[in-house]
Amino acid sequence: MKLDQIQIHTTDAKVDLHISDPVQHIEQPRAQQHIEQPAATLEIHSEAAKLFVDSSQAYRDLGLLTPKESSEQYAQKGKQKVMEGIARRASEGDQMMNISKNSGNAIQQIAASKAIPSPPQMAITWKPSVGAVKIHYQAGSLDINIQQHKPKIDVQLGKVVHDYTPGDVTGDLVQRPSVETTVIKAK
Repeated sequence: MKLDQIQIHTTDAKVDLHISDPVQHIEQPRAQQHIEQPAATLEIHSEAAKLFVDSSQAYRDLGLLTPKESSEQYAQKGKQKVMEGIARRASEGDQMMNISKNSGNAIQQIAASKAIPSPPQMAITWKPSVGAVKIHYQAGSLDINIQQHKPKIDVQLGKVVHDYTPGDVTGDLVQRPSVETTVIKAK
């Protein structure tokens, strides 16, 4: 058995499109900026350090005295020498008084003690005493005060300028679509 055939023939539609692109323009002016930085305030207060040196005892050890101290020292030495002289003369007087007991050599002994002086000392006659120079240090002070000031910042933003033109699509139908069917009879 033979069947009839159906033949289908189609024609596509043709469209002519006209497209205009959208246009977009964005602009932002620069921001206006003003920055100001006030100077910091700096205050410095200082008290100088002090160094006290007392070398008066070292000067005394060297024999360099104030006029008052020198007078007092020489007066004391004078009294001591006077007392030594009195004691020596009293001793010599006692020797002369007891001349009979000393077998008559008292005058010779006295003369010998005065004729031969004692040898001079050949060593250092002074040396500074320990701690003769007194040093006292008084520390100073330093006070620093800083007051910083924050910066002043002023910003004016520029507004955004935005222009937009939308695109457009238009079309014309150039060819209509169609479908044709043909039946072929079977033989």
